[in-house]
Amino acid sequence: MRGYLCLVLHAHLPFVRHPEHEDFLEEDWLFEAITETYVPLLSTLLRLRDEQVPFHVAVSVSPPLAAMLDDPLLRSRYRRHLGRLLALAESESRGNPESTPIGRTARHYAERFRAAGAFLDSCRGDLLAPLRTLQNAGLVEILACNGTHGFLPLMSSASAQRAQVRAGVAAHTRAFGRRPRGMWLAECGYDHHLDALLAAEGLDFFFVDGHALEMGRPRPRRGLYAPVRTAAGPAAFARDPETGRQVWSAQEGYPGDPVYREFYRDVGWDAAYDYIRPYLHDDGVRRGVGLKYHRVTGRVPLNDKELYEPGPAEERAREHARDFVANRERQVAHHATGLDRPPLVVAPYDAELFGHWWYEGPLFLEEVLRGAARSPELETITPSQYLVRHGEGLEVQRPNPSTWGAESTNRVWLNDANAWLYRYQHWAEREMFELVRDHGRAAGLPARALKQAGRELLLMQSSDWAFILAAGTTAPYAARRVKQHFLAFRQLRDRLREQTLREKEISAMEALTPIFPDLDVGAWG
Repeated sequence: MRGYLCLVLHAHLPFVRHPEHEDFLEEDWLFEAITETYVPLLSTLLRLRDEQVPFHVAVSVSPPLAAMLDDPLLRSRYRRHLGRLLALAESESRGNPESTPIGRTARHYAERFRAAGAFLDSCRGDLLAPLRTLQNAGLVEILACNGTHGFLPLMSSASAQRAQVRAGVAAHTRAFGRRPRGMWLAECGYDHHLDALLAAEGLDFFFVDGHALEMGRPRPRRGLYAPVRTAAGPAAFARDPETGRQVWSAQEGYPGDPVYREFYRDVGWDAAYDYIRPYLHDDGVRRGVGLKYHRVTGRVPLNDKELYEPGPAEERAREHARDFVANRERQVAHHATGLDRPPLVVAPYDAELFGHWWYEGPLFLEEVLRGAARSPELETITPSQYLVRHGEGLEVQRPNPSTWGAESTNRVWLNDANAWLYRYQHWAEREMFELVRDHGRAAGLPARALKQAGRELLLMQSSDWAFILAAGTTAPYAARRVKQHFLAFRQLRDRLREQTLREKEISAMEALTPIFPDLDVGAWG
């Protein structure tokens, strides 16, 4: 064995839950991810376990995602969503002969949707249970994520950052039955002094973009092929740029291959309206429904895309997995001679890339893990396993502030489209500190109000809102969520100051945000 591959899948979605509406478009983000990413990935890992294929993977699960997966309302709504999908796929199967590409793809979808339902039945609807099983088997290391995926470098104070980290540790411990050893910092956002904050919360490692180590002081002698220790103690694992380019790059990345499924062409837009109407939300507005019959094809307009065939796409995913493993073997062989320990290649990705954005991605990952298990030169490893074997003698370094966004900077989360929100966020962060100073020992209704103020602040801090505003996708919804949480926070702040709390109001707010039930407001102190 010459080197290690550390695969890290970061699973996160913003907290979206709207019981006041029967159907809500943004709740579909969760439902699509369950069908296309979470169920296929969990099924893959359990299948490898059952076949006794040796593998190790790290998976981070953000508190908002864990809370939504554990929510009875969203679970029941997902079942309804899956039922609609299956009914549509079966209708498409009846209407298109199996001898045609559309007929074959429709039957493929119907089988996938039935399998998703059977998987949910097997775990009684609890998708966190298979992760706990894989964790207890020592195959998956589950990582924490800070609070609501708040972007730590742009928060106004250490107390605001500490509250995000502590909330993430507590939520992880509650969901998975043990304290985490490491944490995924939202957007890999790192700044000086965050290592001390993580150490104070009992965390032993975190992840950064490659630039953090390359431009840190001193320059690391082992490059990106080993973590470093920060002055406060936690280790920093750096993202490998080669593995990033092979998967993420719009020009070079595997997902852009012409035979893979095209994400943006969907039967919800293509089908006759009267036909598709029963499968839409109650408002009847067209939207993507999840059945996609076209392939990437190439750089042609959406209307000119060719029909998709699952068989050739799956074979191409296997080819790309073999290429990925071969490249990692060459990579570690090249660097092994110059290091005093086996090179470590850290390959982190958004989990939702695999299956949702890149439909064939879960099969690609399965074949990568199978290929690595067969390789005499490559071993998959988790961060904690690496530190047990090679934690001694790590270089001490001061990593450079960085993110895994554009040019490793903050510009995705701070630009002309989203700068306005920080004025409100920073005001609330300062006010929360003062509220805890003045009411931190309160009991009863004031204590509940203070906790709810903390929840509203955490939800307002989610990095997703700044990202969506920058991308301009569902910007009105993101702006509305920022304002909604700010107004709720300000109302609670005023009620606490004026001693005019109303139990009915607080109960209504708590019911809308069933997250962080044991929130420690002392973190803001």
